Amino acid sequence: MLRHPAALRKPYAIPMLPTYFISHGGGPWPYMKSELAGMYDGLEASLQRIAAQTARPKAVLMVTAHWEEPRFTVGAAASPGMIYDYGGFPAHTYSVVYPAAGDPVLAARVRGLIEAAGLPAAGDAQRGYDHGTFVPMAVMFPQADVPVVQLSIHRSYDPAAHLALGRALAPLRNEGVLIIGSGLSYHNLRRFNASGAQASAEFDAWLQQAVVASPPAERTQRLLAWADAPSARIAHPREDHLLPLMVAVGAAESEAAECVYHEADFAGSLTVSSFRFG
Repeated sequence: MLRHPAALRKPYAIPMLPTYFISHGGGPWPYMKSELAGMYDGLEASLQRIAAQTARPKAVLMVTAHWEEPRFTVGAAASPGMIYDYGGFPAHTYSVVYPAAGDPVLAARVRGLIEAAGLPAAGDAQRGYDHGTFVPMAVMFPQADVPVVQLSIHRSYDPAAHLALGRALAPLRNEGVLIIGSGLSYHNLRRFNASGAQASAEFDAWLQQAVVASPPAERTQRLLAWADAPSARIAHPREDHLLPLMVAVGAAESEAAECVYHEADFAGSLTVSSFRFG
């Protein structure tokens, strides 16, 4: 008996996606290539590899260091606008548009997962894309054809809460959602030059050991005590740009990590890295 071709097809299985912590660079750099003369070529290539080597997601959940709230807050706009949260850059960088759609249904799902985990959550249907979101997305998905939902960090800066947030979000990895923590592995704007070279190298060496070389259970414990790491408070006077790492780890807590981007001369003298989990 002949069977209908549709009956012979295997059901489509959504692969479990990895999670990432990315160093997103400084300001609107993808829109300043002529001014920067290749300074960000390494970072750009690493972000492009993420898109090329990862199964195409249904959506991206971007945990952005540039959004702090008293509750973990989910961007719920269907068509988010733009937030130019930087200063002193060329005039044209204040009119760039990254037109990716939002996803209110996913935003509701994210909020529900956070609340189910007993964590404080809220929604915001007005907030636009900040540069912690639209800068890496413009490199990874330049056609803006993947929906994006933004998620804030918590202004308490509690690493345990951000690891717990990641655990709560883990089911999304089986639903075609790519979870990305967007920050910077070194973020001291007062020493964003040669004066920060040694501190950035020392803290990055600790990160490589804690994140990549340590077994998962030990990794979690070391991240909870990150402030005791060498040069920790020079690398991060405020840990806003480190906390997205905790979320990425929490969402893949039992899985191996890999460094997917590393430069020892970022901005001329700094050491920075990005990591994949799972």
